[in-house]
Amino acid sequence: MYILAIDTSCDDTSVAILKDGHNILSNLVSSQHDIHERFGGVVPELASRRHLENIIPMIKLALKEAKIESKDIDVIGVTYGPGLVGSLLVGLMTAKGLAYSLRKPFIGINHMEGHIFSAILEHRELYPPFMALVVSGGHTDLVLVRRYFSYEVIGSTRDDAAGEAFDKVARLLDIGYPGGPAIERFARLGKIDYNLPRAIPEGYDFSFSGLKTAVSRLLKGEVDLPSVAYSFQEAVVDVLVDKSLKACINYKINKLAVSGGVAANKRLRERFLEEAPKYGIKIYFPSLSMCTDNASMIACATYYRYLAGYRSDFTLNAESYCSYPNG
Repeated sequence: MYILAIDTSCDDTSVAILKDGHNILSNLVSSQHDIHERFGGVVPELASRRHLENIIPMIKLALKEAKIESKDIDVIGVTYGPGLVGSLLVGLMTAKGLAYSLRKPFIGINHMEGHIFSAILEHRELYPPFMALVVSGGHTDLVLVRRYFSYEVIGSTRDDAAGEAFDKVARLLDIGYPGGPAIERFARLGKIDYNLPRAIPEGYDFSFSGLKTAVSRLLKGEVDLPSVAYSFQEAVVDVLVDKSLKACINYKINKLAVSGGVAANKRLRERFLEEAPKYGIKIYFPSLSMCTDNASMIACATYYRYLAGYRSDFTLNAESYCSYPNG
């Protein structure tokens, strides 16, 4: 079974072709960092225009790389939300056009579900029930995956997502965009821990806006800037690891999948791999290239949904905000 998937949820145009749900034949990602870097964040109108320019050439290139023709495609998967609505519409309308012209089924995939499946894609032994920490620029969620397509969000951020906090602090430090990789590189030079506050709301929720404010206040004094980056990163990592492992322990779950762009952070990976074995918890990370937005994870989710009998129709619309799908 050949699945072609498209993801245009934010500023990366991605097209992937998978065989039988796990064998990646092509996974193309066209980044727009050079466009948005000067603004310190993604400009939605510019992002959607670049998607329009990229999408058809990338589909042709993906087919060429996979060494198949469009008629060989069995199913088309596409992200319908959440994300930037203009960007989403480019991918969704293209997928509908392909499905109609090729007379193939298409399936709309929730982008956050895609991030969960990025771990399943590379770890076939990962199956429900398991806990998922989805941590990215727009989301920081703890999700209990009881079975395939059954998600219970037991915790989420009350303000900034972790990746958003990385971007904002990187702007305060004036070290570039995107903020996650910039802070990770800069933090390696830090030698002082300023012991920034850890906001720990009740339950399994997260909060990072106060941490950003604490960094802003700290920068008003004489400080070592790399050490500020180091201290900020430690504070974020502490909270993410602590909350996630507590959730696993309390729900009696011994498998934790960590996905999303922030899951590429090496310090976060180190801490999880240090702490999780103490509680008998197995950690599953996607590879670094699968942490950021990509269409392979959408293709994997499409494969599982197709086998379960799911189909989408042409009334499916883009949704800038949408919850995790259940069923």
